[in-house]
Parts: sequence; structure tokens; C-alpha cells
Amino acid sequence: MTPELIVLANTVHTLEERPAGFEPVQAVAVSGGVITAVGSRLDAQEWQAEGTQVLDFGDATLTPGLVDCHIHPVFGLDLTIGCDLSSAGSLDEVRSLLADEAGNADDDGWLRAWGLNPNAFGQVPLHRSVIDEVSNGRPALIRLFDGHSALANTRALEIAGISGPQQFDQTAEVVCGADGTPTGMLLEAAAMELVQKHIPRESFESRKTRLGGLLRDFARSGLTGGHVMDHSDETSALLRALEAEGTLPLRLRTAPWCMPGSAEGEWSELARSIGTGGRRWSIEAVKLFVDGTIDNGTAWLFEPDLYGESTAPFWPRPEEYAAAVHYFASRGIPTATHAIGDAGVEYVLQAFTDLPPAAKAARAHTVHRIEHIETVPDELVARFKEAGVVASMQPTHCTHYSLADHSDNWSTRLGQERAARAWRCRDLREAGIVLGIGSDWPIAPYEPLPIIADAQLRRRTGHPEQEPIAPSQALTALQALEGYTSHAAKAAGLWDISGSISVGKRADFTVFELDPLTTSPDTLGTSGVLGTIVDGEVQFMLDRLG
Repeated sequence: MTPELIVLANTVHTLEERPAGFEPVQAVAVSGGVITAVGSRLDAQEWQAEGTQVLDFGDATLTPGLVDCHIHPVFGLDLTIGCDLSSAGSLDEVRSLLADEAGNADDDGWLRAWGLNPNAFGQVPLHRSVIDEVSNGRPALIRLFDGHSALANTRALEIAGISGPQQFDQTAEVVCGADGTPTGMLLEAAAMELVQKHIPRESFESRKTRLGGLLRDFARSGLTGGHVMDHSDETSALLRALEAEGTLPLRLRTAPWCMPGSAEGEWSELARSIGTGGRRWSIEAVKLFVDGTIDNGTAWLFEPDLYGESTAPFWPRPEEYAAAVHYFASRGIPTATHAIGDAGVEYVLQAFTDLPPAAKAARAHTVHRIEHIETVPDELVARFKEAGVVASMQPTHCTHYSLADHSDNWSTRLGQERAARAWRCRDLREAGIVLGIGSDWPIAPYEPLPIIADAQLRRRTGHPEQEPIAPSQALTALQALEGYTSHAAKAAGLWDISGSISVGKRADFTVFELDPLTTSPDTLGTSGVLGTIVDGEVQFMLDRLG
């Protein structure tokens, strides 16, 4: 077959095992969106025919397309409205940024901000009074960085009619003081929605424009795909609209949520949605939560944190979570479960270990994942293989929000012993577990090259003055790249059609300015991406390459 496209690069990392002494690949032929041949530059001269497009990236490095294993592009539209507080390192900086934002008149009258790191508050409690002082009389809702909590001011609570504790089907909370008065802290989705539903909704066209720009930025950063850990009817409408306009530059595999309080009726609706979608997007899994986050005290730990919190599962009756897992696993439907604390991870592992034989047989051809896995003891690392689940982790959750001296909020809550078990990426790989890597955007930045670097450094890229956090958990350069390529494909059950540069697989590629396997991590993290290709079609390419 005459190739439609030939891609050339002096270095090509195929991410497949090749015999020793095998001639290095420097050329890849593509037809119909599929790789049809790999070989040398000399081979490429023989393949080329009239009409064949040739892209020669010279000294650059070609890899399988990078896939972020945990992102929230549509859900993130709501989480990234207003002032970005992620750079604020002190309470004074938070107040200054909010005061500036409050001074900017907005049509809906609400003060919005996101990315608030509780470490910026130091020893000051998170309380509505902090934003009452700078909100200029406007209702305000400030999202914390973890995506599982928010701080509302007094005016926002009044609009929402919140004057005391509330009851929820999930483990959510309107935090109140000793006198029963709300502090403004809202923990988990059900509590935040009490205020969120009163904020005027952004128009569909505006959201489509923002999403399209975001996805283009994803492509420019080197991403060719993403595992989207949420889905709604709006997600379908937005992705259909973008695809109809020819502006969907990467593959998206989405997973709608299965929440506490649901039963087989709702589960069957989720099951029927599996496989629906478009050319480059589809619903392919179900997302569940077994706990919240350590930073806001809603994780599920064997022992309470410093403040006596993080002791309860997200499902008030966790056996109902196990029943949901059984339902989906027995039907061959992939699942991804958010589990951060040690008790939460243990419960998920046990739920899959305890599946009846019929469900285990169906599971043999289906990938089930645990997302996040922030602190676990040795015995739980060893149980992943028995349970037959894979891991999906975010290295920059570690490097951006915790510190080697354990003085940060996450570590302080856990104490020295549990904080020392932070993000055990290397131990899971050494145990033979598939490990997909991602950003969890907008919880952390989406750019994959700094994340690949941080996974090796166990500190922030470009900050050699920082002490690495649990350095024994550092990944090798190859393991970090695999987390975005071969292991990303395996974590989605797609290794037979993607994840390596092999004949018959999808023609999805990322072109690195520098070789990710030989470049120092600090240098790699600040280097560039020259192009991305999906389905054999260029999605992004630097102008200097033509």
C-alpha cells in the first residue's frame, strides 16, 4: 500500500520490545490513520510515491502519542472560572488577588476564584470571613485546588439558604462551627452544588469556545489523547459540536460518575451509554469514588488524621459501592475508582478480589483502575496484582502540594509515617503493576513534559533547591514515558491498537524537541513539543517545520 504519510525523525522510541541489534527506526509510514510500516530513512525512500506527504522532523524525537490518564476538560470549565489562586503562597496574596477580582465588575455579580491551596492560609482556619472582607458585597464561591471543596462567603450562603448542617446521600458536609453556624467550607460535590446551582450558567457557545481553546492547548503541549474522568449530557453536546466543526484535536475516552444513592436503574443507564460517542470520543468506562481528599479531611484512612478526620467512606454504605462494582464488572464494563486513603484503597482491592467467578471471568477482558493512591502501606502495594487492577497516578499532586519536610497540610494531617508512603509510583511498577500517569487537570497543570520530569525528580521541575519527596519512588525516564504511552494504552485496555509505534496500530504521535529518555529531567521539563499527529493527521506543528 502506498503510504499517505511518512514521518521521519532521527530518534524514534517505538515503546515496543525489539530484538537486540535491530536497526533503529527512523521512519514510519501511515495510511488510513494506521501505521503500515516502520523502518529506516532508506526504507522511506522506497515507500514514497507521488502524493505521499513527508514530514521530516530531523534531530527531534518521535514517540507514540502522549495520553493523559486523568483529566477533566469539561468539568474543569466550571472549576477554572474567575481568578486563578494557584500561585498564591500566603493569605495576604489570596486576599490581594480576590480584592482585585472583586473590583472587576462581572455580569452575574459573583466573585469566582479557583486553585486555592490551603497551605497559603498557614495556621488561619478556612472561614468565610476571609473572603467577606474582600468581596465588596458580592456573593463569592472559591474553589480549592483539590476540586472536592469550596469556600463560600456569607452572601453566597444566604442566597443558597444555607444556615446550618445538611444531610446528603454521599459523605459531603456543610462545615459548621460549634454553634451550628456554617463556616463557609463546603466539602464534596453535593455540598458545593447547594451554592453552585445559584450561579448563572455560562452559555453553550461560550463553553464550546473555551473548551475548543483548551483542547488545542492540550495538543500544543504534546497530548494526543486523554482519559476524561467525568461525563454529562453537556459533554456529549460539546464534543459533538467541536467534532462537527473539525476542531477536536485529540482522542477522549470519558467515564460518567456512579454516585452513592444510585441503584440498578441508574447503573443500567450508565451501562447502556458505554461505547456511544463520535469519531474521536466515546464513553468507555464508569467512574466511582470511595473517598474524598486528605487535604479537606474526606479521605478514608485506617486511622484518623491529625484533626480526627478522614475516617469515613464516600459511600455511607460501602457495600453498595461493592455491589456497583460487581454490576459493572460482570457486564465487562471498565471502572475507575477514586481512592486516596489507605482504607479506601484496601476496600477497592477487596471488592475486586471478592468478585464471584462469573464477574471475574468477564473482568479478564476488562481493565479496572484505582485513581490517585496517595498513601498506602507495603501490604496494599502487594495486593494490586491479586486484585487484578491497574494504577493511575498524578506525580504533580505530590510535587506541587506536598513537601519533603512534611510541613504541608497533606503531610501534617497524615503524620510522618503515612506521609512517608507518598505516591508509591516506583513500588507499584516494581510489583509489575500497569501505571498510567496523568495530570488531573485542573487540579494540577496539564503540560505532560514537566509531569514526566517531576515523576523522575520527585520535586518540581526547575527547582533544584527543593528536596525530593520520597525519592525512592522516582520513576526512570522510560517508566515515566511509558506512563503516558504504553501503560496509558494498557490502562484503557487499548494496547492491541495503540501505545506503541507498531504496524497495525493507530497513527498517533508526539514529536519532542529533545529526547525524553536521555535529556535531564529539569531540561526536558522546560523543552518544547514540535508537533502532534492523531489518526495520521497533523493536529499541531510548529511553523518553523512547515
